[in-house]
Amino acid sequence: MEKFIETHHEYGLVMVKVRGTEVICLKGDITEVEADAIVNAANQWLKMGGGVAGAILRKGGPSIQEECDRIGYCPVGGAVITGAGKLRARYVIHAVGPRMGEGDEERKLRDAVINSLKLADTYNLTSIAMPAISTGAFGYPLEEAAKVIVTAVIDYLLRENSGLKKVLFVLYDEYAFRVFQRLLEEHPIPSTRA
Repeated sequence: MEKFIETHHEYGLVMVKVRGTEVICLKGDITEVEADAIVNAANQWLKMGGGVAGAILRKGGPSIQEECDRIGYCPVGGAVITGAGKLRARYVIHAVGPRMGEGDEERKLRDAVINSLKLADTYNLTSIAMPAISTGAFGYPLEEAAKVIVTAVIDYLLRENSGLKKVLFVLYDEYAFRVFQRLLEEHPIPSTRA
């Protein structure tokens, strides 16, 4: 029977290996991460203002917003891709998570994560860095959002034949980092079928 998930503890980090893809938590600035794509916690109109989007715009330059303006709109739960301007990444995937209180938040957040991963696979990317989507100005409670995001990533990697080699959860503050790290470490290992 194939072992689908392995957990490694190195240097105080948790890394889970899911069917050959490393899923890792990092504390830091997502705009500085070496990955094929970074995920922007976007709004429906793809206007980059504060939070993660503001940091991406400041460091990546105006070409990212210009591409977003050409796209114009993305529904909640959806994701679109643009170039990454001056960032280390090649692409920015703009994932539109839900605002807390709008209804059906868990499904919408899960869809935003899965659609981001699907875009990465469509573009044959091998690495993607993801923040805590919807937990800033959109008000989604961190613990709840982290459970949805971590589960969506692991389920996708178990279910799909993904070309991703690395999925990074990049959290800016210590508390968010610890929450994601704990949930990744504690994620139940699914039973495998012979």
